[in-house]
Amino acid sequence: MLLLIVVALFVVILATALLARRAALRLRDETSARLPVGANGIIPGAEGFEMRRGGKAPAALLLHGAGDTPQTLRYLAEFLFARGFTVSAPLLPGHGRSLREFSAVDAESWLHDARKTYAELKASNPWVALVGLSMGGALATRLAAEDADLPALVLLAPYLAMPPRIAFAARISRLWNPAIPYIRALDPKARRSIHDPGEADRSLGYGVFTPAALRALHTTVSSAVAALPRLTAPTLMVQSREDNRVPPDAAQREFDRIGSADKQLVWLTGTGHVITVDFGRDRVFDLVADWLERHGAALPRERRA
Repeated sequence: MLLLIVVALFVVILATALLARRAALRLRDETSARLPVGANGIIPGAEGFEMRRGGKAPAALLLHGAGDTPQTLRYLAEFLFARGFTVSAPLLPGHGRSLREFSAVDAESWLHDARKTYAELKASNPWVALVGLSMGGALATRLAAEDADLPALVLLAPYLAMPPRIAFAARISRLWNPAIPYIRALDPKARRSIHDPGEADRSLGYGVFTPAALRALHTTVSSAVAALPRLTAPTLMVQSREDNRVPPDAAQREFDRIGSADKQLVWLTGTGHVITVDFGRDRVFDLVADWLERHGAALPRERRA
């Protein structure tokens, strides 16, 4: 009798796993059909980009969020470029490509690419700031903690607080990876990360996560949170009270952990998580540009030369 119960339980678990895998693969196919890659292996419009000013113009490195692309930063980049900045927004590994590549990412490759682009900008520009959106904010935090000379840091809806249930799922993701290789990034019935319906429709974000990406995000967030007290650069944080990813109390808690003596938290309303494309983005752009320009005037004389 006990053997029959064990066999029956095994059959139920196996059937459930097969159904879950079938649903996950269907999700992969739907996403691939919605976001086909081009001849270069990148979703058209998701490419990284650079807008370069001549001479010794100040520069800003813009880092996008997890499962998203530099498309979310293009409006901000155009605004900063018009204000006289050189701007670079790289496409992070595994992003803006096929979901198969998103299944093979790791936290170190994201940090490596961000660090490499930052070093290249610093080699060609006398003044370079860091601006990170969502997970890009976590990466910018890591880079800022490594550079005591960073003149300004901007964190836009930084993803620095992973909910406990998602963190737990990330830690055990290797167990459920075979059965569920792809998961929805957000319940379709939940509030969108972008409230503006037109911008939500234009988004090139996957809307899907993989176990590897979830592990990488967990590692990135954990290391960034640990780095917050070591920040010394003037830090602006902009956060929406209607953010569907980061609750206000979590955002306030992580802001309070920032070690910089010069820091400011600005709250927005009427917008979602991706505040660089959503309603009220013009105010975000003004906040960012004003913060960078205000702190750009404080460059040491030898670096200005």
